[in-house]
Amino acid sequence: MKRLNFIKQFALGGSILLTAPVVFSSCSSNDDDMKAPEDDDMDNSGDITIDLSSNAFSALGTVGGFAYKNNIIVIRSAESSYIALSKLCTHSQCTVTYSHANGNLPCPCHGSIFSTSGNVLNGPASTNLKQYSVKKEGNTLTIT
Repeated sequence: MKRLNFIKQFALGGSILLTAPVVFSSCSSNDDDMKAPEDDDMDNSGDITIDLSSNAFSALGTVGGFAYKNNIIVIRSAESSYIALSKLCTHSQCTVTYSHANGNLPCPCHGSIFSTSGNVLNGPASTNLKQYSVKKEGNTLTIT
Protein backbone atom coordinates (compact mmCIF):
# COMPACT_ATOMS: atom_id res chain seq x y z
CA MET A 1 0.00 0.00 0.00
CA LYS A 2 1.33 3.40 -0.92
CA ARG A 3 1.75 6.06 1.70
CA LEU A 4 -0.85 8.38 0.08
CA ASN A 5 -3.52 5.62 0.02
CA PHE A 6 -2.75 4.78 3.65
CA ILE A 7 -3.15 8.41 4.72
CA LYS A 8 -6.47 8.72 2.81
CA GLN A 9 -7.88 5.54 4.36
CA PHE A 10 -6.61 6.53 7.81
CA ALA A 11 -8.27 9.96 7.50
CA LEU A 12 -11.55 8.39 6.32
CA GLY A 13 -11.57 5.84 9.14
CA GLY A 14 -10.71 8.47 11.73
CA SER A 15 -13.49 10.77 10.55
CA ILE A 16 -16.00 7.91 10.78
CA LEU A 17 -14.88 7.15 14.34
CA LEU A 18 -15.21 10.79 15.32
CA THR A 19 -18.67 11.33 13.80
CA ALA A 20 -20.26 8.01 14.85
CA PRO A 21 -21.05 9.10 18.45
CA VAL A 22 -22.74 12.27 17.17
CA VAL A 23 -24.86 10.36 14.66
CA PHE A 24 -25.94 7.70 17.14
CA SER A 25 -26.67 10.10 19.99
CA SER A 26 -28.83 12.27 17.74
CA CYS A 27 -31.40 9.46 17.80
CA SER A 28 -31.39 9.21 21.57
CA SER A 29 -34.76 9.11 23.31
CA ASN A 30 -33.42 10.96 26.34
CA ASP A 31 -33.96 14.44 24.93
CA ASP A 32 -35.80 16.42 27.60
CA ASP A 33 -37.35 18.82 25.12
CA MET A 34 -38.85 16.06 22.98
CA LYS A 35 -42.38 14.83 23.65
CA ALA A 36 -43.19 11.16 23.05
CA PRO A 37 -45.63 10.71 20.15
CA GLU A 38 -48.04 8.73 22.30
CA ASP A 39 -48.37 11.74 24.63
CA ASP A 40 -50.11 13.82 21.93
CA ASP A 41 -53.59 13.00 23.15
CA MET A 42 -52.90 13.21 26.87
CA ASP A 43 -54.16 16.15 28.86
CA ASN A 44 -52.37 17.69 31.83
CA SER A 45 -53.82 15.10 34.22
CA GLY A 46 -52.38 12.19 32.22
CA ASP A 47 -55.78 11.16 30.85
CA ILE A 48 -55.94 9.87 27.29
CA THR A 49 -58.55 11.22 24.91
CA ILE A 50 -59.97 9.62 21.78
CA ASP A 51 -61.90 11.51 19.12
CA LEU A 52 -64.59 9.07 18.01
CA SER A 53 -65.16 11.04 14.80
CA SER A 54 -61.58 10.30 13.70
CA ASN A 55 -61.13 7.67 10.99
CA ALA A 56 -58.45 6.03 13.13
CA PHE A 57 -61.15 5.03 15.63
CA SER A 58 -64.00 4.21 13.23
CA ALA A 59 -64.09 0.62 14.54
CA LEU A 60 -65.46 2.01 17.80
CA GLY A 61 -68.56 3.12 15.91
CA THR A 62 -70.09 -0.36 16.16
CA VAL A 63 -70.69 -2.68 19.10
CA GLY A 64 -67.89 -5.26 19.16
CA GLY A 65 -65.41 -2.93 17.50
CA PHE A 66 -62.06 -2.21 19.10
CA ALA A 67 -59.07 0.05 18.60
CA TYR A 68 -55.68 0.64 20.15
CA LYS A 69 -54.44 3.87 21.68
CA ASN A 70 -50.95 3.90 23.17
CA ASN A 71 -50.79 0.70 25.27
CA ILE A 72 -54.56 0.48 25.68
CA ILE A 73 -57.21 -1.52 23.85
CA VAL A 74 -60.60 0.19 23.77
CA ILE A 75 -63.65 -1.96 23.09
CA ARG A 76 -67.18 -0.86 22.29
CA SER A 77 -69.09 -3.29 24.47
CA ALA A 78 -72.64 -1.93 24.15
CA GLU A 79 -74.57 0.90 22.51
CA SER A 80 -72.95 3.61 24.63
CA SER A 81 -70.51 1.60 26.74
CA TYR A 82 -66.76 1.26 26.32
CA ILE A 83 -64.09 -0.85 28.01
CA ALA A 84 -60.41 0.11 28.25
CA LEU A 85 -57.72 -2.38 29.24
CA SER A 86 -53.98 -2.72 28.88
CA LYS A 87 -53.30 -4.15 25.44
CA LEU A 88 -50.14 -5.94 26.64
CA CYS A 89 -50.48 -9.54 27.74
CA THR A 90 -49.08 -9.93 31.23
CA HIS A 91 -47.26 -13.12 30.24
CA SER A 92 -44.95 -11.92 27.47
CA GLN A 93 -46.13 -8.39 26.56
CA CYS A 94 -47.70 -9.41 23.23
CA THR A 95 -50.63 -7.33 22.00
CA VAL A 96 -53.99 -8.91 22.78
CA THR A 97 -56.93 -8.72 20.39
CA TYR A 98 -60.66 -8.76 21.02
CA SER A 99 -63.00 -11.56 20.00
CA HIS A 100 -66.53 -10.17 19.99
CA ALA A 101 -67.93 -13.64 19.16
CA ASN A 102 -66.30 -15.15 22.26
CA GLY A 103 -66.49 -12.03 24.44
CA ASN A 104 -62.83 -12.25 25.43
CA LEU A 105 -59.32 -11.01 24.67
CA PRO A 106 -57.00 -13.72 23.36
CA CYS A 107 -53.24 -13.31 23.19
CA PRO A 108 -51.87 -14.66 19.90
CA CYS A 109 -48.42 -15.49 21.28
CA HIS A 110 -48.97 -18.21 23.88
CA GLY A 111 -52.74 -18.70 24.14
CA SER A 112 -53.60 -16.65 27.22
CA ILE A 113 -57.21 -15.47 27.30
CA PHE A 114 -58.60 -12.56 29.31
CA SER A 115 -62.18 -11.56 30.13
CA THR A 116 -63.52 -8.14 29.20
CA SER A 117 -62.90 -7.11 32.79
CA GLY A 118 -59.22 -8.03 32.35
CA ASN A 119 -59.26 -11.23 34.42
CA VAL A 120 -57.17 -14.20 33.30
CA LEU A 121 -59.41 -16.95 31.94
CA ASN A 122 -56.67 -19.16 30.51
CA GLY A 123 -52.90 -19.09 31.11
CA PRO A 124 -49.96 -19.06 30.86
CA ALA A 125 -50.60 -15.47 31.98
CA SER A 126 -51.20 -15.34 35.72
CA THR A 127 -51.79 -11.60 36.20
CA ASN A 128 -54.89 -9.70 35.09
CA LEU A 129 -54.81 -6.91 32.52
CA LYS A 130 -54.95 -3.40 33.96
CA GLN A 131 -58.41 -1.88 33.63
CA TYR A 132 -59.03 1.83 32.99
CA SER A 133 -62.16 3.90 33.44
CA VAL A 134 -63.78 5.40 30.35
CA LYS A 135 -66.00 8.46 30.19
CA LYS A 136 -67.82 9.57 27.03
CA GLU A 137 -68.78 13.19 26.36
CA GLY A 138 -70.06 13.91 22.87
CA ASN A 139 -67.58 12.39 20.42
CA THR A 140 -64.75 12.21 22.95
CA LEU A 141 -63.71 9.32 25.14
CA THR A 142 -61.54 10.12 28.15
CA ILE A 143 -59.53 7.23 29.58
CA THR A 144 -58.11 7.51 33.09
